[in-house]
Amino acid sequence: MSTREALAALIERFTPNEGPHDTCCGPRIGLYRVSQPSEPMHAVHEPAFCVLAQGRKRVLVGDVVHHYDDRNFFLASVDVPVVGQVIEASPEAPYLSFRITLDPNMISEMIMETGMAARLDASAPLVGGMSAGAMTPELFDAVCRMVRLMEAPEHAPVLAPLIEREILYRLLTGEHGARLAQIARADGRLRQINRAIGWIKRNFSQPFSIEDVAAEARMSASALHQHFKAVTALSPLQYQKQLRLQEARRLILVQRLDCATAGHTVGYDSPSQFSREYARLFGAPPLRDAARLREQPDQMVGA
Repeated sequence: MSTREALAALIERFTPNEGPHDTCCGPRIGLYRVSQPSEPMHAVHEPAFCVLAQGRKRVLVGDVVHHYDDRNFFLASVDVPVVGQVIEASPEAPYLSFRITLDPNMISEMIMETGMAARLDASAPLVGGMSAGAMTPELFDAVCRMVRLMEAPEHAPVLAPLIEREILYRLLTGEHGARLAQIARADGRLRQINRAIGWIKRNFSQPFSIEDVAAEARMSASALHQHFKAVTALSPLQYQKQLRLQEARRLILVQRLDCATAGHTVGYDSPSQFSREYARLFGAPPLRDAARLREQPDQMVGA
């Protein structure tokens, strides 16, 4: 059995049901299982390292399409609206994944402790907020050992943090080291873009100008627009629109608000504009979209 097959067997063992699973390895470590291809699912993807042990997934970020399978990992460096879709899965060979939500403080501490700061170019030009990298035997082995801790959860509080640090170390010493360094840099451009993203997330229901967001990010308006688009594949206003529509969808589905109230709550003054933009993003007007998702509740959870 290959290391990849061993990882798939472990994840399948500890994910008896569909959807996300918490683990004993800490709040940042999770597993996921899907037994059939999914509908496109809209979500805001937080900074994370993800490994697919089995199956395939397609992720749309802005106009950029990424494909992931068991040969590579994917890395998200900022909170970015995405459309994810499991495109290969079956009951016999389910889609199985492992995920670590990235902790900038842990990455920063490791960079300082290991003396990597001088080698890692954290000032390199910003690139897209999501990327893929080739899985190595060392990364597969570390992820397998992390999942295997679920066999002996009493050891997880001590060993899981050590394995998490090993995984981060493998990433920092690989081709994505500079990207992780950018996540950790308090004075870097990625941190400035994260400040802008945080401001938009807190104020998404209110009108704003690009100058407002630029002031929060401590950048010029032109620099913000350039670097924000480079990272998220969206302009700040497009980012705001996606957050508004995703929140409106949640209000309609979970809190069962009527469409007009949901649209107004997230900042739309015109019900017709809200319905039109909702249908453009989700493929159907609010009422029809909500009815379809309630008939398929498993499609309401992101992978």
